Amino acid sequence: MALIVQKYGGTSVGTTERIKNVARRIAKWKAQGHDLVIVVSAMSGETNRLIGLAKDIQAYPDARELDVLVSTGEQVTIGLLAMALKEIGVPAKSYCGWQVPVVTDSSYSKARIQSIDDAAMRADLEAGQVVIVAGFQGIDEGRNITTLGRGGSDTSAVALAAALKADECQIYTDVDGVYTTDPRVVPEARRLKTITFEEMIEMASLGSKVLQIRSVEFAGKYKVRLRVLSSFEEEGEGTLITFEEDQNMEKAVVAGIAFDRNEARINVKGVPDKPGIAYQILGPIADANIEVDMIIQNVGEHGTTDFSFTVPRGEFQRTLGILRDVQTHIGATKIDADDKVAKISIVGVGMRSHCGIASTMFRTLAEEGINIQLISTSEIKVSVLVDEKYLELGVRVLHKAFGLDQVAEA
Repeated sequence: MALIVQKYGGTSVGTTERIKNVARRIAKWKAQGHDLVIVVSAMSGETNRLIGLAKDIQAYPDARELDVLVSTGEQVTIGLLAMALKEIGVPAKSYCGWQVPVVTDSSYSKARIQSIDDAAMRADLEAGQVVIVAGFQGIDEGRNITTLGRGGSDTSAVALAAALKADECQIYTDVDGVYTTDPRVVPEARRLKTITFEEMIEMASLGSKVLQIRSVEFAGKYKVRLRVLSSFEEEGEGTLITFEEDQNMEKAVVAGIAFDRNEARINVKGVPDKPGIAYQILGPIADANIEVDMIIQNVGEHGTTDFSFTVPRGEFQRTLGILRDVQTHIGATKIDADDKVAKISIVGVGMRSHCGIASTMFRTLAEEGINIQLISTSEIKVSVLVDEKYLELGVRVLHKAFGLDQVAEA
C-alpha cells in the first residue's frame, strides 16, 4: 500500500459539514490500507478575516505578530478534522507546523522551507494514525512562527511529500484538475490527464490559479508525483503533473492557454540609446520591490529608443510616480501608460520541436482584429499583451485554433 500526502484547501474545509465530508473521504483511503498525511488550509475566508482584525489594530501590522495571528486559521482546521476522524473511528493526530517541525527561514509572510523533521510523523504512521499537519506555516531557528505566503499550503504538502518520500501528493481543490484554459471563459475547455512540470510552472506563473507556483517548482525539484483532484467529486483521476520523458503524455503541441488581467503597460519614450539605460529605468522600480514582467526595447534611431514593460496593475500608479521622479534624469521625452491591458499566453513543451506556433497565434489574433502590444517568449511559451476588452475573445479563438477543444488521441 502507498504513503500518500493529501492537501485540502479552504473551500474543501469551509464548513464543519465539509470537514466531515473530508473525514469520510480520508476514511475510505485509510480502509484501503494506505498511510496518510493530511495537510489542510484555514477554513475559507478565515485568513482574510484575521488580516482584517490585524489592520483594525495596526494599519501596517507587525510582520512577526501577523504570522502568529494568521497561522491560527490552520490550527482550527487540524483540530476539527482530527475530531471528525476520531468521531468515525479513524485514529488521527494533528500537528501545527512548529510541532513537526517544519523549519523555515525568517522571512515573515513569505518564508521558505529549509528542512522537515519526519521522525514523529513516521512513528504515528507506523502506529496506524492519520497524521494531520497545518499547511502554510513553520518555525524559524529562533522559534518564531512563520508563514509561507498565499497558497502556501500547497507548498507545505509537496515539501512533506518530498521529506517522507511519499508515493503521491494529491492536491484537493474546488476544480477536478488542470484545464486547457479557464472553463468559465471557454466552456469547451478540457481537463488534461497529464501535464509536465515545466508546463504547469508556466501556466501558474502566467495566471492559472490551480496551484501555487512555488509548490510546482518544489515538486519538480524533488521529483514529487503530484496530482490535482476535486474535493467535491467522489470519482475522477484528476490531472497528473509529471515529467516530459513519461511515455503516456498527451501529444499536444500546446497544452493550455493562460491569461492574466492583472497587467499594466508603461512606455518610456525617447530615452538615450546608450549602455545602462535599461538599468536607469528599471533600477528604481526594483528598489521599490515592484515586479516587472514583459519588457521590450526598440531598436535605437537617431540616438534615442523607446522602452516598454508591464507591472502588476496594483503597482501601476506607484510605478508611474517613480518614473516621473527620474524622467529628467534618464532623459525621457514622454511617459505614456495603460492599465486596461491583459496578457494571453500559450504553453506547451511541444513548441520546442514544432515551428509556426507563434505565427499561428499572431495570425489568429489578427483575423479577429486584435492588436498585439507586446510579445514575450520562452522555449515553451508565447505571451502577448492585448487590450483588456479583447481578452476573452482572444482566449476563445486561440483555444479553437490550437485544437484544445478536441479530445486527444490515446
